[in-house]
Amino acid sequence: MVSKQFRITSDTLNPLYRATVGFDRLFNEFETQMNSATNSQGYPPYNISKDGDDLYSITLAIAGFKKSEIDIQLEDGNLLITGTIKPDESGYMDDVEFLHKGISERDFVRSFKLAEYVEVKSAKLEDGLLKVELFRNVPDALKPQSIKIT
Repeated sequence: MVSKQFRITSDTLNPLYRATVGFDRLFNEFETQMNSATNSQGYPPYNISKDGDDLYSITLAIAGFKKSEIDIQLEDGNLLITGTIKPDESGYMDDVEFLHKGISERDFVRSFKLAEYVEVKSAKLEDGLLKVELFRNVPDALKPQSIKIT
């Protein structure tokens, strides 16, 4: 049995484009994310959670990384988390013979597209987990308002 890979294109989403007004960018972003998902390595694994109405967190499992080996940058709505293993200068692991090596020690880059008005609140590394806390700070002028009918 031959398996065909499903790919989302603009033609696939065409009925959705006709049924919406002003959401073109949303569907373009969805198409880009779905098509790039097949190219991602899946390392390191991560969780995204909602911790309240406007609080979110991204947690990455990065065992073996030191704080100095992690770089977090936010630019133009893209959160980029990079991990680069630096060689151990003490020679501590030079004479170790591994019978099984299941802890990945490889560099990584993880990118997350943040919604508008989402800001990075904090980042901490604890017990092999990097937790990046996010806060959605929507200006009062853009929040839903109740309109009184006269």
